[in-house]
Amino acid sequence: MHVVVVVGTLLSLISVGFAVPGTATFYTSYVPSACYGNQDNGVLIAAASDPLWNDGAICGKTYTVTCTGATNPVPHPCTGQSVTVKVVDHCPGCGGTLDLSREAFATIANPVAGIIKIDYY
Repeated sequence: MHVVVVVGTLLSLISVGFAVPGTATFYTSYVPSACYGNQDNGVLIAAASDPLWNDGAICGKTYTVTCTGATNPVPHPCTGQSVTVKVVDHCPGCGGTLDLSREAFATIANPVAGIIKIDYY
């Protein structure tokens, strides 16, 4: 019985670590936001695309985001770093999965790239 509980617990912990692929763009005007109005939430923030928005249920969630490659001719845009962002806004019709603040985007990739492939969890 204990073995089943331990194995089940380990499997649930492992599944949490899997990243989801997507794309990221960036934006530069952070206030007001759809989640927090005129409240300043710093600069390590993101806006969620329509598929993630879920009527604002995503507000306040944090994601660790890593650049995995280019989506355009900019060679090697990734810095090799990851960044943790808080979702504070909605990006309707956005060109990416997550629209990162410029500061968050620049942490993981060259902003000249404009849009990049990412993994987030």
